[in-house]
Amino acid sequence: MSDSPAALELVDVVKAYEGSPPVRALDGVSLRIDHGELAAIVGPSGSGKSTMLHVMGTLDLPTSGDVFVDGRQVSSFSDRRLSAVRSQLIGFVFQQFFLLDGTTALENVANGLLYSGMTPARRRYMAAEALVAVGLGRRLTHVPSQLSGGERQRVAVARAIVHRPAIVLADEPTGNLDSASSAAILDLIAELNDNGSTIVVITHDREVAESLPRQISVRDGRIESDTGLDASVNGFEAAGR
Repeated sequence: MSDSPAALELVDVVKAYEGSPPVRALDGVSLRIDHGELAAIVGPSGSGKSTMLHVMGTLDLPTSGDVFVDGRQVSSFSDRRLSAVRSQLIGFVFQQFFLLDGTTALENVANGLLYSGMTPARRRYMAAEALVAVGLGRRLTHVPSQLSGGERQRVAVARAIVHRPAIVLADEPTGNLDSASSAAILDLIAELNDNGSTIVVITHDREVAESLPRQISVRDGRIESDTGLDASVNGFEAAGR
């Protein structure tokens, strides 16, 4: 295991929801994702994988345990500090594209920088760069209804990377796409990883997971298996962390 801080690290994380009986969506999860990794978290519906993404991405806080983002222990951060971590370090891609109808691809991506303090011109310039990077340089002025499903997901990816985050978290990014569009998005994710981004893909699709270098299988809120055990988790355990 590297001595440098992990991109993402969960240490004995529990996420419980009140009920009768209470539900443990995450049940003592420990996981390390190093910088530059491309990993899949795979499991059936209700396994806890999306909850894990939300906790890793600071969209939700754990009930107990520690969450680290690039070496920062964020579990006790204020909302303001969590927002800063997200805006500086993390990009999100979701199964639903969440694009504004009637708004161009360029404007949809530039909106991801709305609270960055940048000038409108700078936001549009960076949005255009991101769209070119995902292969949509000729679609800048197209609105979502003029784009295919695969192209809309590319816009969503461009919005996730427009602020050049070190970490990209993708929740079922191919879930609404046909096989050809899914393959294109996975190729794009691999390209982003080759360019240095740490990427975690949440999926229920074993075929998608097996196409990525590391697969972390989740069931009932626990890690069932991890092909990265030899490279990371065993080192984590051996260090007694």
